[in-house]
Amino acid sequence: MKIPSVLLRFPHRYFSKRTYFKNLTFISRSDFLCNESLTPVHLHCSKWICLSKCLSRELCHQTPPEQESEGLSDREKGLVDRLYNGLVQGHRACLAEAITLIESTQTRKKQVAQVLLQKVLSYHREQEKLNQGKPLAFRVGLSGPPGAGKSTFIECFGKMLTERGHKVSVLAVDPSSSTSGGSLLGDKTRMTELSRDMNAYIRPSPTRGTLGGVTRTTNEAILLCEGGGYNVVLVETVGVGQSEFAVADMVDMFILVLPPAGGDELQGIKRGIIEMADLVVINKADGDLTVPARRIQAEYVSAMKLLRKRSKVWRPKVMRISAKTGEGISDMWDKMTEFRDLMLTSGELIAKRRKQQKVWMWNLIQENMLEHFRSHLAVKDKIPLLEEKVLSGVLSPGLAADLLLKAFKDGL
Repeated sequence: MKIPSVLLRFPHRYFSKRTYFKNLTFISRSDFLCNESLTPVHLHCSKWICLSKCLSRELCHQTPPEQESEGLSDREKGLVDRLYNGLVQGHRACLAEAITLIESTQTRKKQVAQVLLQKVLSYHREQEKLNQGKPLAFRVGLSGPPGAGKSTFIECFGKMLTERGHKVSVLAVDPSSSTSGGSLLGDKTRMTELSRDMNAYIRPSPTRGTLGGVTRTTNEAILLCEGGGYNVVLVETVGVGQSEFAVADMVDMFILVLPPAGGDELQGIKRGIIEMADLVVINKADGDLTVPARRIQAEYVSAMKLLRKRSKVWRPKVMRISAKTGEGISDMWDKMTEFRDLMLTSGELIAKRRKQQKVWMWNLIQENMLEHFRSHLAVKDKIPLLEEKVLSGVLSPGLAADLLLKAFKDGL
């Protein structure tokens, strides 16, 4: 096992006179530092008893699901088993309840949700082995400005896929109000036909202020949808600014949906999100908007040639479609399957998914560290005072941040 460097540098600060590991007891700190028998076998589920609260935690390395659930009550174990069995059998009610569980902010429900996710993850790995190591589902991210027709497109596109025998899940992320904290969650009402389709599942979720318009649990919801047998997962989010492409870090293919005749298109849409797009779709290319759609398509085709190539096997395409008439929807799916097949054959898709897991691990660490910082005893009381001084102009934001960080480090 690799010992954290902070423990090796300052063992006197963190360890009490007797530090316990499962099956191992260290009488002194030097005994801990000199011991070479710490292997993952010994540390299957180990505990540190430290003087510092921030390092008092339980370490579990690749613990089997049955051992993960040891700390749960019989009622919680029954809930996990019921949701897991219903999920793998394709029950939509169990999928909805499981996503609600992982979206919970209660500490106990978070623990139960992680046990459920571990079971689903094990099932997911087994199914991928049976599928010759290929992904079970095609993950597609959709973004674009309000009014681009994303919901209308998803309904038309989703109905086409279900008619061809696919199971489609839609994770629609709605922006939360910074004033009231509420969300409209109206995507499901705009997809009336698709929401009644038994081979489709639509789940609206609020952003709760998350940067990028993607909730912290969206990645886990994708995994649950795949465990429920859905082989096409669509993640719809909002916004087209530099920070609104977090969805690209959790999907196989990222599609940017744009309306025609929206003004100075190339200036209005930031370059950051264009660089992340694998496919740019000009929607509403029908009626009086056909000519503007062709012009916008030509502009984007020229602009995309100037961007740096991100894949060795795929060059981003620009297409025109009409979600209202259905024109171009089938051709778009052909392009998407071509992308998936090329990325799978080259190995880029699997490499991309592995990289995404690492990215989201660090994103969640950053988010949890910020929560830990705000609730830390050494900082909690100082935050309102320093915020007031910043508002009144007595302190600069930079100095106030430095003072809070110093207080946090001194309190560790």
